[in-house]
Amino acid sequence: MPWPAKNAGLGVAAMSYIAVDYLRHLSPKWHSRLQPALWSILALAAVARVPSYRHWSVEFRSAIPFVASMLFMLAALLYEAVSVRSVTAVLGLDWHLNTAPLPDTAQWFLLAMNEKLPAPIVAILRARIIGLHHFLMLFMMLAFSVLFGSVKAPGLGLGARYMFTMAIGRLLRAITFASTILPSARPWCANSRFRVPGYPHRWAQKYYVPYASDHNAISQLLRVDQAYVDIGKPVGDYRPEWGLMSFLIDFLRPTASEGPSWFSLLKKAGGGCNDLLYSGHMLVAVLTAMAWTEAYGGFSSALVWLLVAHSAQREVRERHHYSVDCIVAIYVGILLWKMTGFIWSHEVRSRNRNLVEFEKIKSRLVQASKDSDIDKVRELLKEIELSSEESKNQTAFKYAKLFSGATIAFALTIVVLAFTLTTDG
Repeated sequence: MPWPAKNAGLGVAAMSYIAVDYLRHLSPKWHSRLQPALWSILALAAVARVPSYRHWSVEFRSAIPFVASMLFMLAALLYEAVSVRSVTAVLGLDWHLNTAPLPDTAQWFLLAMNEKLPAPIVAILRARIIGLHHFLMLFMMLAFSVLFGSVKAPGLGLGARYMFTMAIGRLLRAITFASTILPSARPWCANSRFRVPGYPHRWAQKYYVPYASDHNAISQLLRVDQAYVDIGKPVGDYRPEWGLMSFLIDFLRPTASEGPSWFSLLKKAGGGCNDLLYSGHMLVAVLTAMAWTEAYGGFSSALVWLLVAHSAQREVRERHHYSVDCIVAIYVGILLWKMTGFIWSHEVRSRNRNLVEFEKIKSRLVQASKDSDIDKVRELLKEIELSSEESKNQTAFKYAKLFSGATIAFALTIVVLAFTLTTDG
């Protein structure tokens, strides 16, 4: 980890962004003025650095992994959205309303601290200082900082690693929360956000409901190891015409009032209304903090981790998640980031190329040394250097300006979309 950072510009810009955005709670008028100005300054500064950026050939080699990682992440998010809607719908709205939240000792601890800590400290802990879109913006600022030399090129390689790690984390998360359905810490959530049927799906009617609370039924189930209760004809669901996507009906459980589109149901899934182990918000926060620490370091990385801790306690305090969700997200995020270092490792790859070239001439170099032929040794070493330069020249392309312009335009578009689509959390 680079410590301290080579320059403090990125850290100052990041903390300025957090401070300016928090003005929406303190002074909306000043927020509406300063936020567009700050983003305009940052965008213009990035565009101004494009002509002097020297690593476009390296960025070009990272373009395919970047696009592949982005498509993988989008596929993972789609699978997650289906899983979120499914675990909310399968037991019906009545189950959500009637099932008590799980006991969470961290919630008790935070309530106790409200009584013990000074009021200003409690107010800071309650403040909505940072959210999901802030962490996404912090990472995008980190990736753009390659233009200023604050972070090692390629920026697209760093982005590819971030999205690939995010996709793996999201897939593991969806598999985890779909395996065991846990009640929400907010029992009213499903009834206020979803229009799924109030009764359980026919699978739950047969395999869960008869054995949910009757101790004798559970004992008999363990003895015979099969669903022995005859429930008669299960209550069916509304089945729209979705063509090839009809297999999703049993998972999404649509109602006639929600319209004919399966995709519109997924857009409404949001964060779901079960406890989704582990927290997706915290996964984003931890991956951003890990990327910031490894790529930039400095005092600002410590501040980012403080913001992660603040976000975690708010998730528990506001009952968006149980504390176990935040704890698991933290160590899963750290471990996943450590496992994907092979994606963003240009320096290692360059060193490996030189080692390959060295192995090719190793025997000749040894022989020249034995013969005390200094000129031959110099010639062989020059051969390695020329081979390295040739490799770099082969990766150069004459449309560098077009690629750089398209990359910056695409990246700025992603920034705008991420900011507008995640401002509500």
